[in-house]
Amino acid sequence: QVQLVESGGGLVQAGDSLRLSCLASGITFSSTGMGWFRQAPGKEREFVASINWSGGSLYYADSVKGRFTISRDNAKNMVYLQMNSLKPEDTAVYYCAAARGRNWYLSIINYDYWGQGTQVTVSS
Repeated sequence: QVQLVESGGGLVQAGDSLRLSCLASGITFSSTGMGWFRQAPGKEREFVASINWSGGSLYYADSVKGRFTISRDNAKNMVYLQMNSLKPEDTAVYYCAAARGRNWYLSIINYDYWGQGTQVTVSS
């Protein structure tokens, strides 16, 4: 059974930092591309960042480029999202996702498994 469990969300002020973590089980993590998505109230789920199987190739949404960093630890089956200089518009539920392949992917359709999400709220 595949499980993706996110943690690390919370309520912070604008300009603060948070690190989200996602623990994966039930998949061959070291050969799976991983991604982070987010969904704000009343909006569609949107791509945030993705990382390939080795961690050597990354991709970010323009809205978070330069502020967020995705990384992974294959020995621990963990993927992280370091979020700096947070803005109120970053407020959303953040989801970890496991891809169907080894690379990074922008589209939701490339992801087979999803976590339950963790809430990030940024106050102004």
